Amino acid sequence: MKKPLKGGDDTGAMNERRIREILTAIRDGSCDISEGLEQLRRLPYDDIGFAKPDNHRELRRGEPEAIYCPGKTNEQIREIVKNGIEHGAAVFATRATPENYEAVKDLGVEYFPEAGIIFHGERRERVGMVAVITGGTSDHAVAEEGAVTLEIMGNNVLRIYDVGVAGIHRLIEHLDDIKKANAAVCIAGMEGALPGVLAGLVDIPVIAVPTSVGYGASFSGLTALLGMLSTCSPGVAVVNIDNGYGAAYFASTINRKIAGGEG
Repeated sequence: MKKPLKGGDDTGAMNERRIREILTAIRDGSCDISEGLEQLRRLPYDDIGFAKPDNHRELRRGEPEAIYCPGKTNEQIREIVKNGIEHGAAVFATRATPENYEAVKDLGVEYFPEAGIIFHGERRERVGMVAVITGGTSDHAVAEEGAVTLEIMGNNVLRIYDVGVAGIHRLIEHLDDIKKANAAVCIAGMEGALPGVLAGLVDIPVIAVPTSVGYGASFSGLTALLGMLSTCSPGVAVVNIDNGYGAAYFASTINRKIAGGEG
């Protein structure tokens, strides 16, 4: 009987590199076919009772499944993070609080408090450029969620904060640098005018992120969302309110295709 695949990377991580290792080992005779099949059965997802981590996500999409922390207990977050690490998968958690981090920090994860992100895994080589632009300083947390997500996913990031339409000359001064990027994530609250203005000045895709920043008639970001969806400037795609992660994912897909990065 042939020996099962062994080694420090024998964790069941279902990314492309791992699949190639298993298939190569079977071909070379260093892995028993039954053992290889057992490892490949972990491909679709794992069932840990209260959650079904999608270990196949990175192979299908090029990025791991994100753990959305709100609504989960610290114990649930810990078990999901631990499951990912044990399978050798990259672990990415969003909207993580310091208390969430305390529950998992002994697992060797990284924590980005301004972005609310917990991460464990290998970093990609950064390619290309994505600009992350905010209307005001109050948009900082959403911007950092996007910027850190972009960096982890292997993108160079140009941060340009507090350049909203109340002082549009601040944005104008940065246009030459912004035009060098392959995409822009533009984040604004209040009336949400900034992405439309930016899209009228540059020839790159603009991913607009409305934030819940603003006074009463802003309706916790609804006004900014509707304003961005109603912009007359072409080339603007809009994500949900405060969704810096979703905007960064979209921008990363654009940038890495243009810049020639893997994934």
